[in-house]
Amino acid sequence: MAKVRQKRRAASATPAKEAGGWKAMRTWLAGIVSAVIVAAVGVVFSAWYNASGSDAVDGISGEPPIKVGHVAVDHAAQDTALREAVTDPADRAVLLGSASGSRRDAVMARHDRAPLETADLTVVLVGNRSSLRIVDIRPRVLDRKPVSDGALFVYSPAGEAATVELSADLDAPAPRFTSPEDPDISYFRKKQIDLKRDERVTLSLTVTGKAAYYAFDLLITVLAGDRTEQVTVQGPDRTPFRVTGTSSDYHAYYTTSPLGGWQPISRSGACAIERKLAKAGKC
Repeated sequence: MAKVRQKRRAASATPAKEAGGWKAMRTWLAGIVSAVIVAAVGVVFSAWYNASGSDAVDGISGEPPIKVGHVAVDHAAQDTALREAVTDPADRAVLLGSASGSRRDAVMARHDRAPLETADLTVVLVGNRSSLRIVDIRPRVLDRKPVSDGALFVYSPAGEAATVELSADLDAPAPRFTSPEDPDISYFRKKQIDLKRDERVTLSLTVTGKAAYYAFDLLITVLAGDRTEQVTVQGPDRTPFRVTGTSSDYHAYYTTSPLGGWQPISRSGACAIERKLAKAGKC
């Protein structure tokens, strides 16, 4: 009787052992299959992401197709007009004294400084898609007022305008950037700028305005894939760019001081230095 029970236990143990081994085999095979599937999906995803997936992710997240790497207005050796006269004694002390250039710039910025007749801008754009095309850039006037007459700061001697790639005249009904080689035709009617991700392009732009004071930004039209998007570029500190025409009279005139900073001069003294005043018949 005992031998019969032992045989039954051995018989029942054998199928259980076989079942356990098959279960382990299935688990092992399932692991291999899963690893193969994950690896295949990873390869497909990597290929898709490298090709265009990053663009899709950026589009979903709201990232712009281009980024502004740097923006600046060249105020060095550039005649400047303020909309308001500098009357505060502390501000005048900064302008006329040996304060740092940054402090003088801050005072002039608070009085809404604008380059006289010509603003030289530098804008560095960085691609933020695998492939894109800048199809248009134009200055957009945000505000138009009478020319600034608070104060005129004249460099001695007055500098000539630097050579630039593109220029636009805000006095025109529809300002467009043109090249010196073809000033009558919009630059972007003939040419576009192609960028790839992290690729940079530096734009040297001249914007003129003689008839009024203008506050403006830059409106960039970008073709990324099959979508057209627009990106706005503002000036330093996220404020509008500015340019102003020459006034017939200013509350005050200044020129550079050999001791640093600025020094007051007479109207006749400003006329002797600044040819723009004489050319406009305002001396």
